[in-house]
Amino acid sequence: MHWITIILIGIAANLDNLGIGLAYGVKNMRIPVLSNAVIAIMSMIVTYVAVTAGSTVIAYISAHTANLLGSLLLCVIGVWTIMSNRFSRKGIMSNAELFDEDKNYVISFREASTLGFVLSANCLAGGIAIGANGISAIWTVLSIGTFSFLSVAIGSHFGALLTKTFIGKYSTAISGWLLIIIGVFEIFAI
Repeated sequence: MHWITIILIGIAANLDNLGIGLAYGVKNMRIPVLSNAVIAIMSMIVTYVAVTAGSTVIAYISAHTANLLGSLLLCVIGVWTIMSNRFSRKGIMSNAELFDEDKNYVISFREASTLGFVLSANCLAGGIAIGANGISAIWTVLSIGTFSFLSVAIGSHFGALLTKTFIGKYSTAISGWLLIIIGVFEIFAI
């Protein structure tokens, strides 16, 4: 089994969640456990759908070609992540109040659903690539959900402290490089 890939994809897909958690923590906005769980579940659902779609590709092309395409797709997603100026993430980080509709400095269940949907977009393309590589959907989904929950919790708890750290400043770039490393690792693991 591809345990290293499963763990790294869980981390890479959720470094932005750490940044979002940091942004909320800095502004003293609370993300209760239930709301954090909603964000993680949204990521898990999107990941499962994406991995399933990616694994369907194997039915139409050889497993070797699917693995190669999936690995290359991870590398491309990594490069895109590094190069792009993703408005939605930057908008959320600089305007953490955006999803706090009632302005009570607590992200409610409903507000977490919307935030979770936006953050889960990170899991979509990576999930398709993982599925094309034939990597376990269940373990990938659990990894994504676990790291989503942990990264938002850690980020919001340590907000002011971690924002000034290397991870806080460069979470998007680190995420992109991790995806490239996973893609290269999977190419040579074929």
